[in-house]
Amino acid sequence: LGGFTAVIWADFIMFIVAMVGAIALAVVTVQLPEVGGLSNLLAHPNVSWRLSMLPELSQTDLVITLLVIPLAVQWWSAWYPGAEPGGGSYVAQRMLAAKSENHALGATLFFNFCHYAVRPFPWIIVALASLVVFPDIASLREAFPNIPEHMMKDDLAYPAMFQFLPHGLFGLMITSLFAAYMSTIATHLNLGSSYMVNDFYQRFVRPDASEKKLVLMGRVWTVILMVLASVMALYLESAMDTFQIILSIGAGTGLLFLLRWFWWRINAYSEIAAMVISFIVAMTLRFCPALNWMSDSERLVWGVAITTVGWLIVTFLTPADDDETLFDFVRRTGASGLGWRKVYEKAAAQGIDLRSEAEPVNAPLGLLCSIIGCAAIFSSLFAVGKWVYLQYLPAAVLTGISIASWLILALYAKKLIRRGTDGGQQ
Repeated sequence: LGGFTAVIWADFIMFIVAMVGAIALAVVTVQLPEVGGLSNLLAHPNVSWRLSMLPELSQTDLVITLLVIPLAVQWWSAWYPGAEPGGGSYVAQRMLAAKSENHALGATLFFNFCHYAVRPFPWIIVALASLVVFPDIASLREAFPNIPEHMMKDDLAYPAMFQFLPHGLFGLMITSLFAAYMSTIATHLNLGSSYMVNDFYQRFVRPDASEKKLVLMGRVWTVILMVLASVMALYLESAMDTFQIILSIGAGTGLLFLLRWFWWRINAYSEIAAMVISFIVAMTLRFCPALNWMSDSERLVWGVAITTVGWLIVTFLTPADDDETLFDFVRRTGASGLGWRKVYEKAAAQGIDLRSEAEPVNAPLGLLCSIIGCAAIFSSLFAVGKWVYLQYLPAAVLTGISIASWLILALYAKKLIRRGTDGGQQ
């Protein structure tokens, strides 16, 4: 209810609390007598064969689910909060609230480094230790006989490790879990209420609403969304179900959100069609009894295919945005490349020099920086993992690749900052 500033401060503090709690739990569990230190943990027969960061090629289902689908389809096709192919959601909120384009770029890169390379490994260490302490469901059932049978699943092993914490750290760990939960909830409630107020209420209901009224409506929508989410949660059986449903609903929209920066023909009808079609297809594939034979990967691929065909048809059947809207978009974003050539030609025919007004972004350089950025994040991720797993040679090599990637990215990213922005003047 305190607005975006309160959400940012809460996220900052809660991230620190969550990381301290996770690291404390990892340190304590590694020192348990049953575990016997990090070296013994990594050498334990329940753990050693699980240390590979990539699935074995012989495990076809895992290769398809964890490697082929994410690399070939998911990264560009599926919208997911915080990991949108074309940008948006709460990441865009934070970028737009940054002091300058420079700050926005740096903060986003820092977030990705912390999110992918730093945050997971305390959890992974505890999860590996739980394989030693609680090797199967029977051992969990023996340790916690009062837990109902329907809750006795593999994911109980992580919270089961909390019992080994001393009282002070136990309280800190519980606090860290609440911190992570509250941070996520606050972010999504703020994002959802901003959509409802700015994109619906102010645009269609009260265009002349005062700032005071908008703030009030933001608080009202925050409460409404909280209630709706609580009711929906009663019908979901697990967090994994929620993840798969969100991924399915976003399937096929990612390509549109990506292409809108590269192709002038995409319009509001395209985006509405993509969101509506993807939702209908996702619900049909998930809840239609006749389609229960499908795996999650198959549902994702079918969802992407049907949604993409649908929004492309709508795009070509609906009128393009008017010239002034397109010209204004180019001025604001610096959109360029082959997909926007026709817009520049239209402007030139009307005596408007968009290239001097808009300062077009170097699209090939932007794509190159995206690839280098991925290399920097993934090499950092694997480097941290190898250091944790005490594999020093590959860790050193990956660390070198990571440092080189970050330096190259810093060099080229400066050329992407447009001179007309504050970031380019600093």
